[in-house]
Amino acid sequence: MSDQAAKPRIRTRPKLARPRLHKVILLNDDYTPRSFVVQVLKAEFRITQDQAYRIMITAHLRGVCVVAVYTRDIAETKARRATDMAKREGYPLRFETEPET
Repeated sequence: MSDQAAKPRIRTRPKLARPRLHKVILLNDDYTPRSFVVQVLKAEFRITQDQAYRIMITAHLRGVCVVAVYTRDIAETKARRATDMAKREGYPLRFETEPET
């Protein structure tokens, strides 16, 4: 009997790290109509009228509000699309992303 037959094989599985999440942040401005902000939030982030209104009011009162948390690529895409939607209509509404801590 050889030594190789007596030793059990040990399989190691690499531990995969979860992707780092990023927040999509709505920045308040004094020019974009509230109804348009709600419309953008509903269209891009697929949230209800009530959720969009609460996010818009929070951003209005505090200056910023976290809209949602996604992986980096999705967060950046949604923030860019929402900002571009506002630009096409001539509004200065902005969405940014930052890593979640």
